[in-house]
Amino acid sequence: MKQIICTFLFVGLCLASVAQEPQPLLSPAQMPNPVRFLPPPPDTLSAAFAYDQAQYRWGKEQRRDSARCAQAVIDADWTIENVCRLFSVPFGMTISREKTPAIYRMLYVGLISADAVGKRPKDHYRRTRPYVYYGEPTIYPSDEEELRHNGSYPSGHTIEGWSAALLLTELNPDSADALLALGYRYGESRVIAGYHWQSDVDAGRLAASAALARLHADKRFMRMMKRAQREYHCLAARMRRR
Repeated sequence: MKQIICTFLFVGLCLASVAQEPQPLLSPAQMPNPVRFLPPPPDTLSAAFAYDQAQYRWGKEQRRDSARCAQAVIDADWTIENVCRLFSVPFGMTISREKTPAIYRMLYVGLISADAVGKRPKDHYRRTRPYVYYGEPTIYPSDEEELRHNGSYPSGHTIEGWSAALLLTELNPDSADALLALGYRYGESRVIAGYHWQSDVDAGRLAASAALARLHADKRFMRMMKRAQREYHCLAARMRRR
């Protein structure tokens, strides 16, 4: 009987997931404002900025490791499809619109909603990105022109990666260490790629945590989370029976 219920639940979620394209639940104005609760980007004469510069040099050194450099290039693709592919490994099951519709929808909506938390500080500080500051190329040139005039603080990629790690840990706490390690690496890759200062990445993780706390106060998102939890437990039980 439990297997039948899970099957009907899965079919229903599949139909619901294709009903409409996910949209953000909250606007930037409804999100916590990092301008008010995070420190500003380091002044260029400060010790904190000296550390940012040291980390930029560290990132360039990391590019000598071909595997780590290649991973940073992969991490630069922040489409939902790539995020799902990356996080499916530590999550323990394939995350996709077709195979896990409720998890996919919760993750997609969670990420595009959390992304809004970075808009106000990016617009407020208009911080110059390291590759622009130094006039040097990144390892992912296709984004250079688009992001040249986009504020560096906080890192949007880091907000996405850390949010994904936290949301999926909530579904599968047994895989928390691996999921959080991937979320951490995802932000670290932005320093290696040359797109962000270390302080951008650090702020991105804090901004993501604030965004998810706000999302968890939204009843619509919590309904999505409950559906994702039911789907995960049904699929995990099915995998154990195999």
